[in-house]
Amino acid sequence: MSRTNPSSSSGGPTGDAILLSETFSINAIDAQKYDRVSRIMGSNPDIKFHLDIAHDLYPMSAGETIEMCLASTIKFDGTSDMEQAKQGWRDLDEMPTLADGYDYVCYGKVYRFEEAGVDSIKAYISFGGLLLYLEGSAKKLTTLKHEHVYCLIKKV
Repeated sequence: MSRTNPSSSSGGPTGDAILLSETFSINAIDAQKYDRVSRIMGSNPDIKFHLDIAHDLYPMSAGETIEMCLASTIKFDGTSDMEQAKQGWRDLDEMPTLADGYDYVCYGKVYRFEEAGVDSIKAYISFGGLLLYLEGSAKKLTTLKHEHVYCLIKKV
């Protein structure tokens, strides 16, 4: 269920901007703890995840399939947009970005890693209080570092 790096031939970001691009099945949703936030639980054969998502902005259901991309930049030329990302918004007149191909985009920081077994790791990312937990193949998650990332999601 893995996808190839879209930066190679489809006009996506160049270099190592795409850190992870995977297709996941949504297994369960927990919307009981907060009014506007749900915890989405999903998996594919290599990775499982838990993601806090603003369900009033982007409703999801168990059984759906999503594509999740983690990227260090959303600029197609692969250059950093760290200063712009800190502003929290962007002009609509700007050039197209990777975000234009996704429905839900958030910006956060990878803040913790743990070993989860022989060839498995856990990664934790915070998006201003909304959390993403990934557990899976070290080979797949080794591209993540303690840095800022974009999480981009769309339904498949």
